[in-house]
Amino acid sequence: MKKYELLFFFLLTLATRPALLAAEFYVAPNGDDSNSGSIEQPFATVQQAQNAASPGDTVFIRGGTYRMTEEQIARRKGIFAVITFLDNSGEAGRPIAYRAYQNEKPVFDCSAVKPEGVRIDAFHITGSWLHLIGLEVVGVQVTMKGHTQSICFENDGSHNIYERLSMHDGQAIGIYSVRGSGNLFLNCDAWNNWDYTSEDGKGSNVDGFGCHPPKGSVGNVFRGCRAWFNSDDGYDCLGAAESVTLENCWALYSGLNAAGKKLGDGNGFKAGGYGARDASGLPSPIPRHVVRNCLAVGNRSSGFYANHHPGGCDWFNNSAFRNGSNFNFLGRLMDNVTDVPGSGHRIRNDLSYRSRALVSKFDPAKNEADHNSFAPEMKLTDGDFVSLDEKQLIAPRQSNGDLPVIIFLHPSAGSALIGGGANVGLPFRGVAPTIGAFER
Repeated sequence: MKKYELLFFFLLTLATRPALLAAEFYVAPNGDDSNSGSIEQPFATVQQAQNAASPGDTVFIRGGTYRMTEEQIARRKGIFAVITFLDNSGEAGRPIAYRAYQNEKPVFDCSAVKPEGVRIDAFHITGSWLHLIGLEVVGVQVTMKGHTQSICFENDGSHNIYERLSMHDGQAIGIYSVRGSGNLFLNCDAWNNWDYTSEDGKGSNVDGFGCHPPKGSVGNVFRGCRAWFNSDDGYDCLGAAESVTLENCWALYSGLNAAGKKLGDGNGFKAGGYGARDASGLPSPIPRHVVRNCLAVGNRSSGFYANHHPGGCDWFNNSAFRNGSNFNFLGRLMDNVTDVPGSGHRIRNDLSYRSRALVSKFDPAKNEADHNSFAPEMKLTDGDFVSLDEKQLIAPRQSNGDLPVIIFLHPSAGSALIGGGANVGLPFRGVAPTIGAFER
């Protein structure tokens, strides 16, 4: 073998070594944690698999129902009980993956886990460079009567990807991210979650998705996610000290249960705000959240809500239909006490149709607002849309995990919405963008 051929072979070996060294582990409902973790001898728990995994490894989780028990609680600390605790990190370019095996569906049923006096986390992730794909969590309980919350997936790590996760029919928040940078929440669904146990039974802490990063936790993105019939809000960024991006996400029927019972706050997208925090504790600068290409339908209160935010956010190419108020830009002065119409927002290409308030708490002179259907109001009718059939919105996802293909609220041919927008840097067809979330 010639010298240059030897060098090429050596470099090729180095380049492929990480893949050659990567291991595969398996978890199955009929597994045993004393097994080796092979496909023939799978583990019983994800917890045991994470103890064995190293950067670059993949944990395949077989389909079926995993009936979680209190004996499986991996971590108890303070007021929290964590069923599965993932603190083992991957590396840049070599994440640890926890993924559903092939087309199988692993379901973690947490309905029997009811330790008294604690908050329950089904999965708490403090590790970084992890990729969770295709897992389903149901039945997470609340056992405390006072102010509390339980969580399906809690993220405290960085550079993690949460993909095609389903969280439903429990009393817990779907995904709750409170620390960490560069996390992507991709094509996840949270629905039918309602805490009927604590406080007044209205589930006022149960959002589909919550992201509340402290200072320094940057670059967190929700993309292609969907929330419906969650007892509080669809998406909540209350108290965030860094900006959060929400794109191509849907929020439906927040603050209601499937029978139409009125529950918690009921906002689709709650972008910011700091509650009753003292003004001295506000972050500097106030973060600017980004909400774009999103859809809010049938939420009990507001579809898109600035939530007393003392600064502006970016609201581009969103569509709102039949919410209490479709767009509510309620702001607050820097004293964090005095409520005012919101200011400093960039509001472009947003569509508002059928609501008792197409837009509220809005002062056009104090915002960069143009090319929206509500300012000045466009005279829209049902004929401007291909379909207003809301049943499409909770159809199954596509095979690749993307949101279902719909025609709901898409502009019909000849509508003034088509080409009526302004270029905000998002892809569009023709000479100008379409107003709303669906380009035509």
